[in-house]
Amino acid sequence: MKLLALLSLLALMLAQEARTASLPKTERETEGDQPHGEGDSYAVLQLGDYVLSLDDYDQVIDLSNYDELTDYREQLPKVKGTSLASPTRTSFTQSTRAPRTSPSNPTMARPTTRGLLVSLTSHGLPTCLICVCLGSSVYCDDADLENVPPLPQTTAYLYARFNRTSHIRAGDFKGLTKLKRIDLSSNFISSIDDDALLLLPALQDLILPENKLAALPVLPTGIEVLDIRLNQLQSSGIQPEAFRALEKLQFLYLADNLLDSIPRSLPLSLRSLHLQNNMIETMQRDTFCDAERPKHTRRQLEDIRLDGNPINLNLFPSAYFCLPRLPTGRFT
Repeated sequence: MKLLALLSLLALMLAQEARTASLPKTERETEGDQPHGEGDSYAVLQLGDYVLSLDDYDQVIDLSNYDELTDYREQLPKVKGTSLASPTRTSFTQSTRAPRTSPSNPTMARPTTRGLLVSLTSHGLPTCLICVCLGSSVYCDDADLENVPPLPQTTAYLYARFNRTSHIRAGDFKGLTKLKRIDLSSNFISSIDDDALLLLPALQDLILPENKLAALPVLPTGIEVLDIRLNQLQSSGIQPEAFRALEKLQFLYLADNLLDSIPRSLPLSLRSLHLQNNMIETMQRDTFCDAERPKHTRRQLEDIRLDGNPINLNLFPSAYFCLPRLPTGRFT
């Protein structure tokens, strides 16, 4: 039994010697001089037959050639330096545009109608700022005018319908020697000065329907068309010789008024006479024809309307003998 234990101890000793003999000299010296502690695990790295020591690290990486390495910073693109500060935000209320200023020329601003007619009369053509001027025609329809506006001296045709004009003054058409047509339909005209139209030598058409006229003014002798329908015209407002001097008058429209008699002294140039829807009850024998000239005829007067009146045309047969046609109206 003792012999068996002795043999085992001898075998262990031989095995230890064999292991020690197989190690390199340096490791044997280290192992013999210094015991291995737990904190020295990184001092020696055993990689099979190759042992890497921290003392030999400079042999693995040659730091002397580090300057030969490529400097990649030289290959980077050059970028121009810009400010990274955020741009200042402009307030919406503080516009970068220059502030608007009112025009320095007062005539270019849009003035009121009253200002145009009063303060700018001496500046040329003020009416053309509120009306439409096309050649010799002036259109002031529906412009809310209370008076006839100042007109260019070359005006030949005036259209100022659908306004609030109530009176025609003596100087409204002063100096307008080329004025041929005046159309003031659908206003509130109740009176016209006698001198307002008398000094218009070129006037041919006077159009005044849908107003409030009760009397006729003095008319220029060259007038050809007179339209005063839908007014408040009375027979007392027409002078007995009002139409005698109108030797060029061709169309006389007096319908829808308050007339109780047919106007006298109608010119021979007359072609159309409209008197419908009045209060005419009678007529004179010589209203249309001259009784002293039985063979005289009025061939031009072909259109006479008396319908809508209380008159019985059958009671006045001798009043039509010179006419090419009988008047339109009631014969019963």
